[in-house]
Amino acid sequence: MARGRRLDAPAGLHARPTSDRVREALFSMLDSHLGGLDDLRVADLACGSGALGIEALSRGAAACTFVDTSPVSLRAARANLVAVGLEAALGSFVKDDILRWARRLEPGSFDLVLADPPYAWDGWQDLLDALADAAVTVAAESDRAIEPTSGWASRRERRHGGTVLSVLVADRDPKP
Repeated sequence: MARGRRLDAPAGLHARPTSDRVREALFSMLDSHLGGLDDLRVADLACGSGALGIEALSRGAAACTFVDTSPVSLRAARANLVAVGLEAALGSFVKDDILRWARRLEPGSFDLVLADPPYAWDGWQDLLDALADAAVTVAAESDRAIEPTSGWASRRERRHGGTVLSVLVADRDPKP
């Protein structure tokens, strides 16, 4: 539905939009791993323009929660959701730190978590610990892959220029 539409990115240095090519590769990986996104409950963490969450919604996700510390980013994500013609009811918007937000989640709240924080962000271990019940977490990182913590397994990893895409799943039976 939103295919080919240009999204507005929030002004300033607090957002780093995911390129179209990287986003396409990311969702190709997810389609392969999940068999599609139909009816999934999705969270877009450090959402910036909301491009990842909007892409998930356009591919059939039931709803998306957009989380960011920046009110500018949240306004951009909301405006982009409306601009591409997706129902505003499909998206909810939360101004919060992604770790603080993730730590308050009820187990099983989301089927898919898309996390693409700024490259310098170093909270991956804590985020994965907080999302222990998420079915799949996807993260875009810069020059290094995300090392899964105990209870997580890496299912796919691809490099696109300076970006490494990782699909991590909760390992319900972690090896000792």
